[in-house]
Amino acid sequence: MGWFKIPTIFTSYNHTHLPYYNPARQNLVNKSETQKDGAPNKVFRFLRRLMSGGKIDGGSRTEAEEKLYAWLYALAQSDKDLVFEYVRSTERGLSFAEAERRLKENGPNVPIDYSFPSWWHILWNAFFHPFNIILIVLSVISYFTSDSPNGCIMLVLVFISVSLRFYQEYGSSKAAMKLSEFVRCPVKVQRCAGRVYQTELVVQIDQRDVVPGDIVIFEPGDLFPGDVRLLSSKHLVVSQSSLTGESWTTEKTADIREDQSTPLLDLKNICFMGTNVVSGGGAGLVVSTGSKTYMSTMFSNIGKKKPPNDFEDGVRRISYVLVAVMLVVVTVIVVIDYTTSHNLTESILFGISVASALTPQMLPLIVNTSLAKGALAMARDRCIIKSLSAIRDMGSMDILCIDKTGTLTMNRAIMVNHLDSRGLSKEKVLQFAFLNSYFKTDQKYPLDDAILAHVYTNGYRFQPSKWQKIDEIPFDFIRRRVSIIMEREAEDKSRHVFDRVMVTKGALEEVMKVCSSIEDVDSGTNITFTSEHYQRILNMVEEISNEGLRVLGVAIKSLDTETSYQRKDDDETFESDMVFLGLITFFDPPKDSAKQALWRLAEKGVKAKVLTGDSLSLAIRVCKEVGIRTTHVVTGPELELLNQESFHETVKRATVLARLTPTQKLRVVQSLQTVGNHIVGFLGDGVNDSLALDAANVGISVDSAASVAKDFADIILLEKDLNVLIAGVEHGRLTFGNTMKYIKMSVIANLGSVLSILIATVCLKYEPLTPRQLLTQNFLYSVGQIAIPWDKMEEDAVKVPQKWSQKGLPMFILWNGPVCTIFDVSALLFLWFYYKAHGVVDSMFFHSAWFIEGLLMQTLIIHLIRTEKIPFIQDLASWPVLCSTVLISAIGIAIPFTPIGDVMGFVELPLSYFGFLLVLFIGYLFVGQVVKRLYIMVYKRWL
Repeated sequence: MGWFKIPTIFTSYNHTHLPYYNPARQNLVNKSETQKDGAPNKVFRFLRRLMSGGKIDGGSRTEAEEKLYAWLYALAQSDKDLVFEYVRSTERGLSFAEAERRLKENGPNVPIDYSFPSWWHILWNAFFHPFNIILIVLSVISYFTSDSPNGCIMLVLVFISVSLRFYQEYGSSKAAMKLSEFVRCPVKVQRCAGRVYQTELVVQIDQRDVVPGDIVIFEPGDLFPGDVRLLSSKHLVVSQSSLTGESWTTEKTADIREDQSTPLLDLKNICFMGTNVVSGGGAGLVVSTGSKTYMSTMFSNIGKKKPPNDFEDGVRRISYVLVAVMLVVVTVIVVIDYTTSHNLTESILFGISVASALTPQMLPLIVNTSLAKGALAMARDRCIIKSLSAIRDMGSMDILCIDKTGTLTMNRAIMVNHLDSRGLSKEKVLQFAFLNSYFKTDQKYPLDDAILAHVYTNGYRFQPSKWQKIDEIPFDFIRRRVSIIMEREAEDKSRHVFDRVMVTKGALEEVMKVCSSIEDVDSGTNITFTSEHYQRILNMVEEISNEGLRVLGVAIKSLDTETSYQRKDDDETFESDMVFLGLITFFDPPKDSAKQALWRLAEKGVKAKVLTGDSLSLAIRVCKEVGIRTTHVVTGPELELLNQESFHETVKRATVLARLTPTQKLRVVQSLQTVGNHIVGFLGDGVNDSLALDAANVGISVDSAASVAKDFADIILLEKDLNVLIAGVEHGRLTFGNTMKYIKMSVIANLGSVLSILIATVCLKYEPLTPRQLLTQNFLYSVGQIAIPWDKMEEDAVKVPQKWSQKGLPMFILWNGPVCTIFDVSALLFLWFYYKAHGVVDSMFFHSAWFIEGLLMQTLIIHLIRTEKIPFIQDLASWPVLCSTVLISAIGIAIPFTPIGDVMGFVELPLSYFGFLLVLFIGYLFVGQVVKRLYIMVYKRWL
């Protein structure tokens, strides 16, 4: 709807759109296109884009993304000297004047340039719905016809519908503002000053003031203020979890030239906006800021429309059909009535009453009441519903995309095994790994807790009290290991000799790097650590990693009693000539409830697909544990190599998709929606999940998720448990089913009633019901429908996803609508021939009889429509619906016998007429059930 003004990257080849244009950069951006695309390809691409009608295609990148990729890859493949030329900067940095000029030209450095919609714009979109317009017009007419109660009810329904929609859309439009919170921080930049002699200065500015060409200086804890090409780096380790969702860090270095085969987020010399420095430091050249960064391009689809909602589109189409039918039928009725009564005012009022009878007045109230009831039920199941329509979509959902960590797994490590260099279980490895974790004080990690828990729960007695800690070399992200120096009294106590050792534990490669010996398995002696040993351990670890396990290495070193660790700068020297003992393996176990929950979802027709940024081997291990098939798996880099058709086919078959970037998660969701025609739910909790959450039909997050993820989610789980979603699916299908009951029942009843009135108007010389009687009948019938949201659904109806069928409703009406009209006409013929009520003198009798028959017919239709079984015999409605039916029927029958009936022009009816009605309705239920069985035989479904 154009709420978010999100600029694309390099929107034109014209230099007037490039904030820091130069020919070198322009050639970089256009190089790949000039090489690969000739004029015919461009024409075909244009025609294909034109024929697609702007439809979302999950298998292809946008033009802005293609240009961004070309720009960053060109920078990653270029020398540092050439990079300065591309962004028109110098090794000294920008001058203050040039930086100010570029800031004015480019605007503030924020990831998304958004323009907040005015409240009246949102209100107008919420208000402009065909049924709302119809109800308002009819309510005004009701006031003119002195039917104030009916008019007031219509306005209340409009107010409820508009208020709920306005509230939801006004809240969701603010979500994109949260993105700027991730990059608001002070930044150190290098600027040059002076007219004659330029001096380099390091100044601190706000992130919003950073411009392309700035040289930024960063250290641990800093956020990158834009996309940066590294100029220098020292032991630089970066966390890209905000973009990838992976908890692991990645090393970056300036002294490298990348090639085209490296995945974008794996480029070693490029750092991205929104990522942060874990350890190390360096300097980099800002090459893209604001809306031209990778982060902004990634989020450029946020705030745009989701795929069309079949339910809302279906309701809109039905409303247009009813309006068209209303205009035709009402016009015919007014003309016919005028030819007999010659009273134009009375004929118009009667036509308006018929129009009111044709409108499903309770649709907004029934829909919103059903959704609100579902929201309350889900709140009891520890779910917070932000968008009420998501409950209905939950009932239609047939694919659930889920992240692995914390959803399928416990998001905590457990220790699996302790192995020596040959892969055999050895207690000594566990003993020294335990002592390392036990005496470690600098900072405890979950893996340390896992080791301690494994030792305590399995009854090992390593007696740490006999050891004394001497010193500690703490963990850092450069060495990626921690060493503990400790000692104990030797076995020869008479000599008071002490054993002093250093135990090192950490990343396997880093531990093996400082080892010169290895403990021989057979003799127990130390032998030289050869390249054969090194390769054998790597091969073993590769097999272990393929099973989804994490690995830590353990090594020891005997020290002299006098040896101590004093200086922090001799870590590499002190940690050397060690003896490699073995390795410890860990696993993030699946939740006990995950397998059962996925099985129950599959039973209900909801297939699960795992979309994760973690490694493929780890994802496969977890999926096998919880029962997800792993015969078709794929990774993000593999998806990048596929063409559009192959992409869609691969996404359709794959059940596990690993190492996905945020944009790849988005494309997978869009592919399932558009090409696969699925209703997709997505469960995620990170910033990297925001794209997919926004695009999915049902976005689901958890209470502990990032604020942006929660803003874009439709449903918030207070517990990270898939079993909660099963209850949501059931509530969604119940809500969808009851809503469809009302829509089908009301359309059939209203159309049948109006057609009956048309036939009666043609046959009689007077109106079959006066405007006041018709509106009263319609009011009572509408009030009786309020209980529908509290009805129950059959078990078979909630076992499969419920979707709106575009052809289903018209065919349903064609099959079942005539049945209602046939029995209305039967009542007309009975009154005509048995009671001779076809003259003007008998009009009051006819009005009374027709009023009761029409009201009871419309009230009983719900019981025929609501179930596949025989109503009142094989299946009973819920007690609220039964009570509503009895109450409205009793009121309708009683009115002609009360003073109110006298005022409305009714007369008392003979008992024989009620006997006829009993036979009539039994016949209606019998014929209706026969038509129902035939319909089910043909279309294999009912509601």
